[in-house]
Amino acid sequence: MDLDLRGKRAIISGASRGIGLSIARTLLAEGASVGVCARGEEHLNEVAGELSALGTVFHKAVDVGDAAAVASFVEDAAGALGGIDIVVVNASAATGKGAQAWQNSFDVDLMSLVNFIEAAKPHLEKSGSASVVTISTTSALEAGPISTANSYGALKAAVLQHSSAQARALGPAGIRVNAVSPGPVFFEGGAWDTIKTSRPALYEAALESAALGKLAAAQDVANAVAFLSSPAAGHITGINMVVDGGFTNRFDF
Repeated sequence: MDLDLRGKRAIISGASRGIGLSIARTLLAEGASVGVCARGEEHLNEVAGELSALGTVFHKAVDVGDAAAVASFVEDAAGALGGIDIVVVNASAATGKGAQAWQNSFDVDLMSLVNFIEAAKPHLEKSGSASVVTISTTSALEAGPISTANSYGALKAAVLQHSSAQARALGPAGIRVNAVSPGPVFFEGGAWDTIKTSRPALYEAALESAALGKLAAAQDVANAVAFLSSPAAGHITGINMVVDGGFTNRFDF
């Protein structure tokens, strides 16, 4: 299927590893140019070198919990790419314990979405085929055998609500807003790679909970993001696409 992404200009946060990196690779393979950011400059520089072999890439180290830094990245990326058609908000503070973990999730997971949309909106309004996709999680949807009461799920639930509200608010400007909620995702060096070794019972519980009997790969999520970002999904806005292999027990309509 031709997603009609050739010539589109996308910015992606948290793009130096895992899901974000797979999204960047996939959009480049589809003919888009990308602006990528992540917090760690050294690793981002290495990744940008790899991505540049696939197409046009702008990169910048950014703390997405800093609103001014997000705005600066958006403007720099728009200048380097000649505009912005697609925004993918992927960076996450993950989870932890205590008040600081909650603050980090608020700043990185929720407020970075708020700030990316605000900064990119003038560019998206000029696109003619604009899309925002945010990455949430099935932990925002329901408590389950591997979910715990923490900042990650709670703030990602707020991400879903804000995405829904923005789909309605930005629709008249021709800007679509959707979310993708992965279940457990396995990639080398990721959280579930660590869990497989350190907490094998939990890893097996996740496998048993999935109808397909396996965890998602980062590419599974990237494929969903590429579709929702593209003109092929031009009449889809305000949805949450769950990519979990049947990990959650729901069939929404």
